[in-house]
Amino acid sequence: MSVQRDFMSGGGQVKRYRMIPIKMKMIVFFLLLILVPLSTMFINSYLSSQQLLERKYTDLLMDVSRQSNIRIEEFLKDTQQISLISSYGINSYVSAISQENYPMQNYLHNPSKTNEDQATQLLMNYITMKDKAFSIYIYNLNGGKDLYVSSNKPIDYTYYPGNEKWFKEFLESDIITLDVPTLLDRQTKGEYNWSIYNARKIFDMDDGKLLGIIVISIDINFINKLNKRLQESSRSAFTVVDANDNVIFNSKYELLGKPFNKVFPIEAEKLRQLADRQIVRVEGKNYIVIRSAFEKHDWATYLYMPVDELAVEGNILKRNLMIIVIVLVIFAIISSFYFSNLITRPIKRLMSNMTLVEQGKFENLPAVKSNDEIGLLAIRFEHMSTELKQLVERIYQEQQEKTDAEIRALQAQINPHFLYNTLNSVKWIASMQRSEKIVEMTEALISLLRYSAKTEHRLVTIREELDNIHHYITIQKVRYFNRISVQYDLDDTLLDCQILKLSIQPLVENAIFHGIADTAGEGLITISVHATGINDIAIKVEDNGEGMDDETAQRLRQKMIGQEPVSENIGVRNVHSRLERVFGYKYGLQFTSKSGSGTIFTITIPKKSGGERIC
Repeated sequence: MSVQRDFMSGGGQVKRYRMIPIKMKMIVFFLLLILVPLSTMFINSYLSSQQLLERKYTDLLMDVSRQSNIRIEEFLKDTQQISLISSYGINSYVSAISQENYPMQNYLHNPSKTNEDQATQLLMNYITMKDKAFSIYIYNLNGGKDLYVSSNKPIDYTYYPGNEKWFKEFLESDIITLDVPTLLDRQTKGEYNWSIYNARKIFDMDDGKLLGIIVISIDINFINKLNKRLQESSRSAFTVVDANDNVIFNSKYELLGKPFNKVFPIEAEKLRQLADRQIVRVEGKNYIVIRSAFEKHDWATYLYMPVDELAVEGNILKRNLMIIVIVLVIFAIISSFYFSNLITRPIKRLMSNMTLVEQGKFENLPAVKSNDEIGLLAIRFEHMSTELKQLVERIYQEQQEKTDAEIRALQAQINPHFLYNTLNSVKWIASMQRSEKIVEMTEALISLLRYSAKTEHRLVTIREELDNIHHYITIQKVRYFNRISVQYDLDDTLLDCQILKLSIQPLVENAIFHGIADTAGEGLITISVHATGINDIAIKVEDNGEGMDDETAQRLRQKMIGQEPVSENIGVRNVHSRLERVFGYKYGLQFTSKSGSGTIFTITIPKKSGGERIC
């Protein structure tokens, strides 16, 4: 939550600032302090882990590809050994020393039942040794019948490969053995009999004449059996191609014999530029592509997998990292709130104490418990508030003493003034030998002196103040030959309310000497006392004298507020100043005047002062 504060600039213009609490700043700071490094660590860890996973799987796939190539070539090598031994080796039932019995040679020379059984038994033994993964066909070129040995597939005796391109080229060539890439084995009945052929020419051991051709038909599924380490999802991505990048093996048999880019949709140009291991983007997806060449064959293995498949382990890692991040974020939020509260709580308490001091409550401030710089600041503030309280009390006492001294000075100033005027009047009357007036004036003078001499109270009732004015008017009537008359408009319920002593009399005196004395007609002074509002009293002193022009009135107002030195109208100034000091700056003396129309002075005082009723 933010708060707007006003600050005064050097030119006096108020500027608004949006205050952000320290607590909010600390929370944001703590969160940024933890979240920024944490986010950086999370992103870096995740990316590094992804790279590590890619490298790990790349190495794994490379190893699987190489091992698969080795096992395939070993298997093909074994079949070549079998074809060699079958063509020229000895019967396992005959002594190696005699070497007089060669089952395959004997069968090709004389396909008798005995020779056929021996040759069949020999070939079946080899097939059994290799888990029945292949079939063996003997094509007799010496005029005898062919021999077919298969453990799990029925033989199609009507088929002969003489018209096959590979068979013709092999017969016409000088090579002895040939590995024929993937083709359909038509010698057996059934669909999808995809096989790899290992063909060998069989020559007569005596005269070197070509007797026949032995063909070992290896079921293409042997590659899947060799690649048991590959997961099911990866087997379809394992592909063996020949020198022309045509597919020799893929678990999807319908792709056999087709170009590799039909299996993996990559441009031919990119395919030629592929490294042994590389990440390739194809159709909007990234793939890890491994290319591994065979050592003894002009073949190559491609193994590829989408990088997205790493998401299983990547998601586990991401989940673990997210758990760590969430735990640390929760810890950051809790710790930031805790530490911010720990720091800002004493600051708030100190601010609360400052507010109490602003309200004038200097004592029994709540303790601020903090063993750091804030605690020291709170201690200093407590000392300052104590000294401030003492200073306020001292200033208040001095102000009271000053007010009392001013009242006493005013009384000392007023009493001789009254006495001087009265004595002049007595002298004048005595000269006229009017003794009855001397008695009346003397009695009024005695009452005035007695009222002025009272020092036990500075507040009197309005009634007492009006009685004193009555005595004063009695004397002034004698002096001015009864040209002065007074009218009263009073609310009797307010006459017992208290007012400063000698606060109305100076206004009446001012009305006589500055308003009525120099006029030729009758002087009228009207004194009214009425309530104004709910809690205030207005006392008006109105005369029908000469009044004041605007310049004189403005000068008097400046004297009342102390902006001009006082040489006259000291009574008006003192009355206003005393009223403000006793009742507050809301109260005091005001006047309105117009030249030739008289003057109205208005005293405003409260019905209560300091929370206590004064009437």
